[in-house]
This record gives sequence, structure tokens and C-alpha cells, in this order.
Amino acid sequence: MKRLMLAAGLAAATMWATPAAAQDWPMTPGSYWEVTGIDIDDGHMLDYANWLASSWKRGQEFAKQQGWIKGYHILNNVHARHDEPDIYIVTIFDDMVSPEEGERRRKAFQQHMERTAAQLQQESGQRATFRHVGSTVLLRDMVFK
Repeated sequence: MKRLMLAAGLAAATMWATPAAAQDWPMTPGSYWEVTGIDIDDGHMLDYANWLASSWKRGQEFAKQQGWIKGYHILNNVHARHDEPDIYIVTIFDDMVSPEEGERRRKAFQQHMERTAAQLQQESGQRATFRHVGSTVLLRDMVFK
């Protein structure tokens, strides 16, 4: 009798679990989208746009050619409200990298850009006089099956 009740209990539990287990999730994780909000001081949008179109684009194209990223976008916040970024910079990639791979990529990037870490930091500091990096979010694209 005890076995019969245990079997009936397991069968009931399985009956309730089976539909949920049989249902397949309708989406699968896709690429990561790193989105950074950038605020630019009045009168400096062209300065920043010129940097994006030259050095930043050169670096992104290199990363894309290496297969490190899938793509990138610059989105203008046309109707920005108070305290919202002027633009959003988006970088799309498939996988997180190990610290070792990140270091290898950093060195390859610096070599490609023909800059030392100190030079890149100094240039970033110069842009910081008119460009202010806000928050960065990491999103994951969910792709329908």
C-alpha cells in the first residue's frame, strides 16, 4: 500500500512537472549589447563626432576584423530629457573573455592604434573636458527560436 501511494504521488508530481518540462523556452540567449550613455558639453558635439569618426571607428573596425565584436552603433538621443545622455555608444559581442584573452587583446589593440596605455589614457582625459561618460549597461539579446 505504501508503495502504491508513493507511486501515485510520484505520478501526480510527474504529471504536473511534465507540461512545464515539455514546454520549451521560446527564446535563446544571443549577443551581448554594451550600451554607454555619453553627455557632451554644448559646442563640442562636432569635436566628439570627429573623434568617433576617426580613432574610435578605427578601433572598432579592428575589433570587428579580429572577430572580437560583431558590430557597433552610435545612437543620437534626439529628444533627450534633462539628465539623459546625448548619445549612446553600442558595442555588440558574443562572448565574455578571460582575463588572459583580455590582456592579449589590449596589447594587440594598442599595437594597432600605435599608442601606449599612457597615451590612450591621456587622450581620454583630454576628451573628458567636454565628454562625460554616464552609466554603462550590459544587455543580452533574446532571440526567438
